Amino acid sequence: MIKVNLLDSVTERSASAAVVEEQVSNPKVRVWLIAVGVFAVLGLVMLIDFFGAASAHENAQAELTRQQQIAEQMAAINREQAELEKKINDINTRIDAIKKLRASQQGPVALLSDINTRIPSDPGFRLESIEQKNGELTITGQSPNEYAVTQFGRSLEFSSGLFQNVSIAAERKDAEINQADYSPAEGPLDLTIKPQVFKFEIKCKYSPVLPQPAAKQSASGNQTAPAGAAPANQVAQK
Repeated sequence: MIKVNLLDSVTERSASAAVVEEQVSNPKVRVWLIAVGVFAVLGLVMLIDFFGAASAHENAQAELTRQQQIAEQMAAINREQAELEKKINDINTRIDAIKKLRASQQGPVALLSDINTRIPSDPGFRLESIEQKNGELTITGQSPNEYAVTQFGRSLEFSSGLFQNVSIAAERKDAEINQADYSPAEGPLDLTIKPQVFKFEIKCKYSPVLPQPAAKQSASGNQTAPAGAAPANQVAQK
């Protein structure tokens, strides 16, 4: 049968507890214990702060990389936009140049066409020059008779405002005989007899793009001429 001496066990425990209390109550030991606890807490705080700072640095680095990629994409888009704007400006410049060229080409063609449609059918009627300067059109030519000149002037005058302020100056002169055009089959050429022709000069304003107002009807039932139409007595002969 085993016997245990409980008295000795209790005595040993009491002695150990007394030793521990004595060590704890010692100021030096207490300072060391506090220092160890403080350093342990500081180490734990520093460790947590280190891992937090490392994580924040990684997030900031990732955000910086993403922002740099966005900036590069925006720079590429801005370059493409600048190139497109330059191409559009070049195209608009070319279009304006083409429009100006067409306008400069169509102007004389339209003018000659409008004049040609009003030339009398008299075979001896011909134009010598057409000059447009400072908005004024000057037409010179000659005709074997005065009636063709008057007819041509009236056709310009009554053109619904296309030709405005028409004035005619005509003068009878001797026609120049070109011997190169003479054929011996026509008989002998008498240089003493010179045919008479009418030299004329017509001045007017050519307004192809000017809109013409419609004719208004007066209270008496008669139609009044448009404001831009020239009066009939503008044709003067000299």
